[in-house]
Amino acid sequence: MSDSTAYNFPFTVLDPQHQETGAPAFANGLVWAVHAVPGQELRTLGSAEVEALLAPGRPLENEGWYWLHFDTVHSSARGYVAHLPDLPEDVCAMLAETEYGIALEAFEDLIWGALPAFDDALSEEDREICAWRFAMRPDLLITTRRNPIPVLGAAYRSLRPDQIPRTPAGIIDRALREFTGTVRRQLGHLDDELDRAEDVLLLIEHRSDLGHLGSIVGKVRRRATELRRVVTPIDRVLKDEDLDLPDWAEDELRDRAERQVHAALDDLIALQDRARSLQDELGSNQAEETNRRLYIVSVGTTLMLPATFVTGFFGMNTGGMFLAQGSLGTVEAGIVCFVFMSVTFLFMKVARLL
Repeated sequence: MSDSTAYNFPFTVLDPQHQETGAPAFANGLVWAVHAVPGQELRTLGSAEVEALLAPGRPLENEGWYWLHFDTVHSSARGYVAHLPDLPEDVCAMLAETEYGIALEAFEDLIWGALPAFDDALSEEDREICAWRFAMRPDLLITTRRNPIPVLGAAYRSLRPDQIPRTPAGIIDRALREFTGTVRRQLGHLDDELDRAEDVLLLIEHRSDLGHLGSIVGKVRRRATELRRVVTPIDRVLKDEDLDLPDWAEDELRDRAERQVHAALDDLIALQDRARSLQDELGSNQAEETNRRLYIVSVGTTLMLPATFVTGFFGMNTGGMFLAQGSLGTVEAGIVCFVFMSVTFLFMKVARLL
C-alpha cells in the first residue's frame, strides 16, 4: 500500500478546521503532520502548529515527538524543504534530493540520511528500489520521498497508542525492518525458484531440455545481485565506526536495525552462492551434452569417411573403370563401401575410440 493520503489535494495537509470546506491550509508538499505520544492516540497538526514546529529556536518537546512527512515530487515542495529554517543547510539539501543514494550521518543530537525502500508496485517481483530521506532529533522526525513508499505508510499505520515508540528512531527501525522483511520474502521466493530448477536438473532424463533452466537461474542471480547492491551499503554505514550516534538512537539503529540488515545480507550471500553453484552444475551438464552431440557427429563422420572415398573413386568419369560393366556393379560397390566401414568400426573399437 502507498503512504499517500486520501485527500484530493496532492501536495496539501488539511487543517482540521478546514476539513468540511475542503480548503487547503498548508500547501508545501506535506503529506501528514502528527504528534505522537506513547500510550495516546495520534494527533494531527494544523498549519499554524507546523509553522511553529519548524521555527528556529523552538524549545525541546517534553512529551512525545512530531513527524512531518513531505512529498518532494513537485518542485515547489522541494524548494520549501530545501529551506527549512530549523535545520542545517546541507541537511535540507539532502532532504530535497531526488537522486538515489544511501547515507547515514549524525552530529550531536541530529541524525540524517537516505535509506532504500521498494516502490508500491502490486507484485513484489516487479518492485523497483528507490530512496527516502529523513532528518530527526529526539522530538522531531522529518521524512521526504519522491515515490510512494509502502514502508513509511506501514510505519505510520502502526502508530497505535500501545505501539508508539519512545523516540523517532523507532520509526527508522520499523522502516528498516519492513524493508529487510520484504527483501527476505523476495529471497524466499527466489530460493523456491532455485529449488524447482534443482529438482528438474536432478530428475531430467533428456539433457537437451536444459535450456529453460538457464533463464531461471539467471533471473535469480540478477535479482539477488540487485538486492545485494542495496543491502550491502546499509550494512556498511550501520557498521561504520566513525558514525557516532546519540544515546537515544543507539539501540534502535546500531543494534536492532544492524542485526536485521546483517541477517538479510547473510541470506543474500547464501542465495548467491547456491545460485552460482547451480549455474556451474548446469553449465557442466550443458557442456557434457554438447560434447556428447559432437562425439556422435564425429563418429558418424569417421564411419562414413571410407564410404565417401569409395563413392568418390567410383564417381570418376574415366575410362577403364572396373565394375562399370555388368548388372551387379552397384551392389558390388556397395559391398566394398560396407566392408571399408566395418573395418573402420573395428579399428575404432580396438583403439578404444568408441
